[in-house]
Amino acid sequence: MAGARGCPQAGTGERALAELLLEFSRAQYRAKDGGGGGAGSSAKVERIEKRCLELFGRDYCYSLIQNVNGEICGHYPRQIVFLEYESTDRERNMFESTVQVSKLQDLINRSKMARCRGRFVCPVILYKGKHVCRSATLAGWGELYGRTGYNYIFSGGSDDAWADTEDLSEEDSAFRNADSQLFDKVRGHDIKLLRYLSVRYICDLMVENKKVKFGLNVTSSEKVDKAQRYADFTLLSIPYPGCEFFKEYKDRDYRAEGLVFNWKQDYVDAPLSIPVSLTRSLNIDWSEYQSWDLVQQTQNYLKLLILLINGDDDSGLLVHCISGWDRTPLFVALLRLSLWADGLIHASLEPAEILYLTVAYDWFLFGHMLVDRLSKGEEIFFFCFNFLKHITSEEFSAVKLQRRKSLLPGFTVEEICMLKQRDRGSTTSLSSDFSLVLESSPGAAGSFTSEAVELMPAGAQTQAAWRKSRTSSPQTVLWSRTPQSEDRPPYQEAKSSSSSSSNHSDTFLRVGSSPLEVPKPRLVPVAGRESRLEEVRSAFLATYSSTIGLKAAPSSPSGALGGLLEQFARGVGLRGSSSTL
Repeated sequence: MAGARGCPQAGTGERALAELLLEFSRAQYRAKDGGGGGAGSSAKVERIEKRCLELFGRDYCYSLIQNVNGEICGHYPRQIVFLEYESTDRERNMFESTVQVSKLQDLINRSKMARCRGRFVCPVILYKGKHVCRSATLAGWGELYGRTGYNYIFSGGSDDAWADTEDLSEEDSAFRNADSQLFDKVRGHDIKLLRYLSVRYICDLMVENKKVKFGLNVTSSEKVDKAQRYADFTLLSIPYPGCEFFKEYKDRDYRAEGLVFNWKQDYVDAPLSIPVSLTRSLNIDWSEYQSWDLVQQTQNYLKLLILLINGDDDSGLLVHCISGWDRTPLFVALLRLSLWADGLIHASLEPAEILYLTVAYDWFLFGHMLVDRLSKGEEIFFFCFNFLKHITSEEFSAVKLQRRKSLLPGFTVEEICMLKQRDRGSTTSLSSDFSLVLESSPGAAGSFTSEAVELMPAGAQTQAAWRKSRTSSPQTVLWSRTPQSEDRPPYQEAKSSSSSSSNHSDTFLRVGSSPLEVPKPRLVPVAGRESRLEEVRSAFLATYSSTIGLKAAPSSPSGALGGLLEQFARGVGLRGSSSTL
């Protein structure tokens, strides 16, 4: 269906946001329960869902993936928005869908078992024709054999449980083969969905390689898939603290400066891992990531996501953590707001409207457990919008990144300056305590036994989502400190390989006799970017203070409440700014 044209200011002001936040703080959203809070709550949730569709419809034509009773996922929206293309008023009246929704929904139904809690790969942002997607991490052995994991936990099973066993009985060997076939089938469907959405980059925010409970692996991730089924994607391991860490943020009077995560904890085993080709242009010393405070780490990861989605190709992006409802919405929301502040997406929305959409869709309707997080003082939700003050400058602008690319193909401003000062024989600068190592990469991804799903209408004109085929890289690039006293370096370069043409048989279709006109984005000057983000933050703080902020006060440490209210006062302009904010 086409996005409906909503009234410019209808239902998205301070009163509507207050109603949204109160509903959000009352119960976790559950699709099958009509929102999760009773009859009166259901009516409020319906208004929230309707407003989200109206706001998406201002700038996009979209189709809807039906999840009315949570059949696909219990904590995803009842109507999942599939953005198809940016649109003008005329195009909304002449909407032609680019996708066969029924067959896409069939693919989603097949793929959802691959992800923890059934939280499948779901597109949520459309930028330059590319999808930014979100999901949970890969489900482990236990969840595949029983979604609750009860039998799994108490039977002692684990994902790849026999991987390190040398002596296998004939019966165990047969069971292991069946287990591998199940992973091939389920993860094969997941990969097919990723390819359909033209996703190339997979950004994993987990600080673990696998989530462990009771000594057992209860989830997995692409980076440790032993069959290397995801080898054709560019995998980025960018470990980021979980929601528990944000209790410390609250206890420090909501100050993120100087707050550094403890990377030496036993369960933390995922190193930072980014392809070297993606590290050159950002002028960031990634080897120092364990010394970054929460502000620096969030800023640098956001810069990386902007770089990835702002590339010249048609490659989409997936962001996930474990369940996909804490760290994932944090970065999805920051990316949405940053691109909006540049005038590159949701160009017709005002600050109050983009704030409402971000809170409602990215956080509430995708199942963030705000009630639980508030009860524990884990205020990652508050951190997200308060953090906007740290990304107002031009260095976070996708527009600036585009200008830098146009100066000289293959070189950034910093590299051009370096060439003037250093030997012209090198275009990159590596710290003297790093060495560059090349290794042969393992073989191609394993074959899949999954059933084929035809997603394209026969005989229709097609418009390929990929401009050209890509070939897999034959090498893996690693960066490691020399020498190292640890068993493994804290920072490694991931293998970076792209899907080959044989793996990209699925093409994204647009039905019609000619390409549809895409409206030009409204570019915003730096000063405009700053004021737009500050307006969003101030509106959030003002409404939060009158709803959730005071509601959470009784459980706050004595000093934390004062710090929170002080931030509210400054955020809405009642007091002067401070360097600590």
